[in-house]
Order: sequence, then C-alpha cells, then structure tokens
Amino acid sequence: MSRLPRITGKVLVAALEKLGFIVIRVNGSHHHLHKLGSNLVTVPVHSGEILSPMVIKSVLKQADLEVDELIELL
Repeated sequence: MSRLPRITGKVLVAALEKLGFIVIRVNGSHHHLHKLGSNLVTVPVHSGEILSPMVIKSVLKQADLEVDELIELL
C-alpha cells in the first residue's frame, strides 16, 4: 500500500471526475459527487488547503477506492 498523497479537495474532486463521478450539488464548501451504482461521496473543498490523511481515507472509503488507484488518477 502506498502512502497517501498530499492533495487539495479540488484535486481530489478532479480525480474522482475522471472515474465518472459527477458533482450533483455543492453545499457551502462541500462537494457531493455521485456515480451510477456507487455511494454518495462528500469532499470538502477549502481554497488551497491540503486535506488531512483521515479525510482522504474517508473519501476513498466512500468511493470504494484504494490509495494506489487514486495515485494513478493524479
């Protein structure tokens, strides 16, 4: 298992969009993404702030992704 990348929420949303996730709504600074046959994924997008490893792990779990798969998308 690879180390978690240090990325912003904006970069994470872009990576998920490459997988076919679509932003269905934005509530404040939280972007809610959905993909047919998948759970709702919530990503906090605060201007320029790096996401904590705990938040990245949570998003990966919601999206049913592994760290290596995320790294390939970046």
